[in-house]
Amino acid sequence: MKNTIWFLKGIRNGRKTEKFPSTNPEEPPLWPSRLVGSGTPECPTRAFDGGKWNSGKCISCRLCLPDYQPTGDQSIHNIKGKVQKMLSRSFYLYPVDSGTCGACNTELLSILAPQFDASRLNIFFTNTPRHADALVLMGVYTQGMEQVIAKAYEAMPEPKLVISLGACAISGGIIGKEPLLARGSLIEISGCPPSPYTILEALVRAKEGKT
Repeated sequence: MKNTIWFLKGIRNGRKTEKFPSTNPEEPPLWPSRLVGSGTPECPTRAFDGGKWNSGKCISCRLCLPDYQPTGDQSIHNIKGKVQKMLSRSFYLYPVDSGTCGACNTELLSILAPQFDASRLNIFFTNTPRHADALVLMGVYTQGMEQVIAKAYEAMPEPKLVISLGACAISGGIIGKEPLLARGSLIEISGCPPSPYTILEALVRAKEGKT
């Protein structure tokens, strides 16, 4: 719905693609975004431990209100190491749905929409793992997809990396556990589902060798 509204505004006002991430996001959502507060509120995914918020477990259920409040900060990702420099020119993604509700898929595809236009940042999708730099895992672990994911990863050329997209892929969310291969992921992009801003920022920072 938000992309539709942006498109209609663009027609009326002549708006063009956002300059994010070189500038601040124009319309960042409150959910998901970084939460600030104190205490250990009731949480179905145990995203709070000792007064600390774990974004990888958060499903934006809002049960933590009013102890914790969203800030709109879209930087809720974790890059665990540096990406090979040879991937800085172009970054090809191969998405795999291990078992999602479809929300993460929608938000990931949104980075190709005119509002964000990931191709201007040399980020592309490929329909074969043989041309992929990164395997993007979405959804919880399902036994039927275990071998499919393993074969896709095996087919990828070196250097290659794994990206966990969304709470389900990072921690299992509320209904399961994370895919086996996701436990070795280099990049974790939090959110249920992550916003296109969070996804783009994480991909660009990783491609540029930033942590």
